Amino acid sequence: MPPEVTHNANSRRFETRAADGALAFLNYTIERDRITFEHTFVPDQLRGKGVAANLARAALSEARQRHWKVVAHCPYVAGFVKRHPEFADLVESKPDP
Repeated sequence: MPPEVTHNANSRRFETRAADGALAFLNYTIERDRITFEHTFVPDQLRGKGVAANLARAALSEARQRHWKVVAHCPYVAGFVKRHPEFADLVESKPDP
């Protein structure tokens, strides 16, 4: 079972810890009803185990619950949304130039 993802609002990030204490996180900024996912960090020993996907899924699920518009500045989150179109409706579309 993957480690639990928690929302650490004080640090503005979603995070999870491995049994050895290694911390992985997805940080964000928020302004009114818009959350911008900035960066996903997963330490080497946790890579390839679905940790980043769990972080993205938890963060996007909370965005849905809170009716936040999502800006996927983080390349990992942007790619996750492309691979999981059930979250595409959350992502704020870019205006046409």
